[in-house]
Amino acid sequence: MTTQLIEGEDMFRAAFEQVQRDGTKAHALRSQAFTRFSEVGLPTPRLESWRFTNVRPIGQRRFVMPAGREVDPSAIASFELRGLEGPRAIAIDGRYVPELSSIKAIPPGVAIQSLTETLASGQELLTWPLGQLATFDDPAAAFTALNTSLFQDGIVVSIPDNTVVEAPLHLLFAATGSSGVMSHPRVLVVVGENSQLRLVESYAGVTDGAYLTNAVTEIVVGDNAVVDHYKLVRESVEAYHIASMHVRIGRSANFSSHAITLGGAIVRNDVVGELDGEGAECTLNGLYLVNDTRLVDNHTTIYHTKPHCNSHALYKGILDDRARAVFNGKIVVAPDAQKTDAKQTNKALLLSEDAQINTKPELEIFADDVKCTHGATIGQLDADALFYLRSRGLDVEQARSVLIHAFASDLLNRIAIEPIRAEFDAVLLRQLPGSGHTTFTVA
Repeated sequence: MTTQLIEGEDMFRAAFEQVQRDGTKAHALRSQAFTRFSEVGLPTPRLESWRFTNVRPIGQRRFVMPAGREVDPSAIASFELRGLEGPRAIAIDGRYVPELSSIKAIPPGVAIQSLTETLASGQELLTWPLGQLATFDDPAAAFTALNTSLFQDGIVVSIPDNTVVEAPLHLLFAATGSSGVMSHPRVLVVVGENSQLRLVESYAGVTDGAYLTNAVTEIVVGDNAVVDHYKLVRESVEAYHIASMHVRIGRSANFSSHAITLGGAIVRNDVVGELDGEGAECTLNGLYLVNDTRLVDNHTTIYHTKPHCNSHALYKGILDDRARAVFNGKIVVAPDAQKTDAKQTNKALLLSEDAQINTKPELEIFADDVKCTHGATIGQLDADALFYLRSRGLDVEQARSVLIHAFASDLLNRIAIEPIRAEFDAVLLRQLPGSGHTTFTVA
């Protein structure tokens, strides 16, 4: 057996029955998903893709669906990214809240709305990708099946053809419940042909506690479209954050994603990209900071199915104390995907003798005219570089800070949205040696 039946499976079944009663559509899809989840249970380390990530602490806890509560807008404001102008859609414990959102100054035809309202209205143009990209047949996708069966709401974004959304769109998912609350946010984005969108998808913990956020995002990028995506994880350091993003990229389209992970006791980010049109490009960048006994697991899979496509992946991690990290990057090149150019790199900086990372780059190539490379480097601060900086008058802590910041700056400098780059550069500086802070969180 490669999976375990959930300890206390009744809590998930009760949640499923509750969601089925609340009038939300997609009953057939939900039933299919929960049946699959009941068959496979939570993934265990016996599954290769979950080998180094044990989610048993999630199965051992008693989680309940959010009951709904009033939220102080000031508690949300601290996570809205200072200086980020543009439309903002806010969800509380997985439910879209229009009263807290600010959907204005968007081009004609652009739709930003609740997923449940979209389903209830029968807008097939918006809802057709739901469950089509984020499938759950694989036992490793048990959390996707759980999300599909239990999502109470989500956010739908539809960009018509030939439309440019100038200002970044911020989707903020705030967890406000205390320990024992679980939410299953859903994001569905459809970008039409020749359109452009900058999308910020962030998850934040307004209160401390061991809650569960289990998110699924599906993005369709039309032919010749450009999507610049940012994912920010700022959960409570006691929380569990499990998420998967599935992207289908059309002909001559360009999709880039920049993921920054700061919070969470156990964080799992799965990214699956499908280059489904000739000339498509996909870039995945990730930066994670983890300390104490926390775990961050990044899994990326890029499918090259058409010729003349490019993909680049670069993930960097900074680990301290007894923290652990996992990186698994996989590139699959189909027989017809000639002239593929694919690169992936993982670099980890270990600040402690007890920190640990398991990294595994993979290539599956079924075409003969391709250029594919992968690499991984793991190490500590360079002793010669430290000596050089100290010889220039810096003390040990200052020298360490300079080297750590330089390590992360490569990825931070790739962030094109200034408020995001400034916010997380400040966060990094606060966490450097000698700053007096001991946790990688946003103040």
